[in-house]
Amino acid sequence: MFNKNCTDKVTLRSIETTDIFDLWKIAFDGDLEWMKWNGPYLKDPVLSLEAFTKLAEERYVNNPFAAVVVYENQIVGQVFAFWEDGTLKQWLEFGICLYDQSTWNKGIGSEVIQCWITYLFETVPLIQRVGFTTWSGNKGMMKIGEKLGMVREAQIRKVRYYQEKYYDSIKYGVLREEWQ
Repeated sequence: MFNKNCTDKVTLRSIETTDIFDLWKIAFDGDLEWMKWNGPYLKDPVLSLEAFTKLAEERYVNNPFAAVVVYENQIVGQVFAFWEDGTLKQWLEFGICLYDQSTWNKGIGSEVIQCWITYLFETVPLIQRVGFTTWSGNKGMMKIGEKLGMVREAQIRKVRYYQEKYYDSIKYGVLREEWQ
């Protein structure tokens, strides 16, 4: 279990069972604008509370690679990380979802990701790189990667199809020595 103050307004902490309803409510029981930016080409379903609870209990609760984003004492999103290479555990990727639109374009995503990358490097001392993948339609995530000094490592052209248009898949990464 962890609790990491990123700034005076932003905290990352372990996801607890008692957070599941609040996460579901902001993610799926209201404004779904975030889904238009979080890999919409994957056509992820809008989850019921029951389905989300099952998913959260399996993947998020008691997982050191998952955390809620708390802004001004309110849960507004989550971050997570996963091993892209499975059991080899050398290639760590992460993601972020800020569900509440009122938190967008305020620098909160940058603060959260900066804090999360630091946490990941501290938690996994042997890992040499941390990164994320986005798509060329999500200018906000691309801007965050660049703002934090991450390297645009790959651009796979026209592989993400959304609203009758092709977009690029884009990977950002940072090495431990670049981060420190």
